[in-house]
Amino acid sequence: MPRGNPENLRAAAERKRTEATHRAEATLADLVRDRQPVTFRGLAKAAGVSVDFLYRSPLRARIEELRAVRQPAHTEPTANGTGGESKVARALAAQLRELKRRHREELAELRRALAVAQGENLELRRRLGRPTPSAPQ
Repeated sequence: MPRGNPENLRAAAERKRTEATHRAEATLADLVRDRQPVTFRGLAKAAGVSVDFLYRSPLRARIEELRAVRQPAHTEPTANGTGGESKVARALAAQLRELKRRHREELAELRRALAVAQGENLELRRRLGRPTPSAPQ
């Protein structure tokens, strides 16, 4: 026989959800009024609710709308075509591209060496007459 009253639990959960929604709405209104940035994480912290709650709430569309309005999508290219990036950012981006290229080359070389080593290993196993590890015994 079940213990407790499931209806009381459902009612309590609904009250808790309603109170959290009201707190989040009031905090969102405060952020908008004070011209503060609207983010899921910031709103969750200020309202005392979880980020997951905000993503599942009806407020999600409003938060995303306010977030999009207050944050520029991207910087417009300047006369020199840099998009407002600093020299340091461009230098770091170039350095990162070079590191990624070298990493891809090293990875391809290691894969080739592994294939050769596996082939040699297979050949030696065949010469010794031992079955391969994947073959049934």
